[in-house]
Amino acid sequence: MIETKANQRPFLGYGLGLRRQHYDDVLDTRPDVDWFEIISENYMVDGGKPLHYLDRIREHYPMVMHGVSLSIGSTEPLNYHYLDKLKALIKRVEPAWFSDHLCWTGVDKLNMHDLLPLPYTEEALDHVVERIARVQDYLGRQMLIENVSSYINYSESQLTEWDFLREVAERADCLVLLDINNIYVSAYNHDFDAVEYLRAMPSERIYQIHLAGHTQEKNLIVDTHDHPIADPVYELYAEAVRRFGRISTMIERDDNIPPLMDLLNELDRVRSIGNRVFEDQVA
Repeated sequence: MIETKANQRPFLGYGLGLRRQHYDDVLDTRPDVDWFEIISENYMVDGGKPLHYLDRIREHYPMVMHGVSLSIGSTEPLNYHYLDKLKALIKRVEPAWFSDHLCWTGVDKLNMHDLLPLPYTEEALDHVVERIARVQDYLGRQMLIENVSSYINYSESQLTEWDFLREVAERADCLVLLDINNIYVSAYNHDFDAVEYLRAMPSERIYQIHLAGHTQEKNLIVDTHDHPIADPVYELYAEAVRRFGRISTMIERDDNIPPLMDLLNELDRVRSIGNRVFEDQVA
């Protein structure tokens, strides 16, 4: 059943990740995309073509911001130089919201350029909650936190990933970016039930959904964002809409970038599933 509070969240529609390969096509054709998500770090610069295109496209489309370098789970001190740049970009873009990942990306000033999972312990929970609260206070707004795909487990973990994410969101009073592909990838890699993950999520806090493709190895799935969305991920997305209602949903594509029209066709399928399942639920 769809919760009443969830119906009060903003619904942007169906969007795409904005990639430089599509800048001109977007401006020339004004495609049927409801909104774009930008990678924050690509535009935390003083000038140049990225900001030029960003400003022009922003005139025509709503946007959200998605970061990859906050490293909210790290034991390194928060990087306030980074937060100042993020704050300036938020002022420029005026996004519907901004997000980053429930992960760490480095330590001792070394960036691993990967989204590394946390041990799901009470100590890590307290640490992450406190850091999210400080970020939100500094920026003056709630953030969305995203689940990551993972390929390892920690023997110290005391909670499931889904219980950990739910507790982070509720204790830090932040929102959730639910990556359906990441749930599917991790469920396969760690042999858990993806639907059980969905059942544990706080519906009213889920403001955005990510969909993406992955690479299937012999005994492992890697979250590569370089393929079309797989059928089982579409099925899991439909289950999410049945449980949570209609949520702002977008496609990430970060490698092997296809023509814009290919992504628009894929987005049409996402839109069709989202609208059909939602209408069936409220009928």
